[in-house]
Amino acid sequence: RLPKIKEYVDKHDPRGIVIPFSGAFEQTLVDMPEDECAKYMDDVKCTSALEKIIIQAYKALQLEYFFTAGPDEVKAWTILKHTKAPQAAGRIHTDFEKGFIMAEVMKFEDFKEEGSENAAKAAGKYRQQGRNYVVEDGDIIFFKFNAGAGLTAAKKK
Repeated sequence: RLPKIKEYVDKHDPRGIVIPFSGAFEQTLVDMPEDECAKYMDDVKCTSALEKIIIQAYKALQLEYFFTAGPDEVKAWTILKHTKAPQAAGRIHTDFEKGFIMAEVMKFEDFKEEGSENAAKAAGKYRQQGRNYVVEDGDIIFFKFNAGAGLTAAKKK
């Protein structure tokens, strides 16, 4: 059955891919505690296809993500490829886009390599970017914005 599906996909979308997976197997993994799941996958010599499905779906839909981080939370935000910094800020809150001043950016790989935000800054891998900066997949961003920029006169009272 898979060869016929692959043949159909190749005919109708030469760049398309086929990812075989079992919904029942994936559900079994989801229902297991994390430590049990890792042991089970090792025992049956199988892996989940979900990560591959998500990655390929993001590529097909021209999506990417950036991170924001605070003292107690890290969050990933999904955006379209080629999104500029102010519009990415707008995914968090419309006032961030309206009052955008700049984005402080470091690459996730640089953060991982250096070990901390301060080390990335010391290594010159933490940059200030303006309105025309195109956000790249995996950027870690701290947005600076004017909190009053998006408010109307009635809202400011």
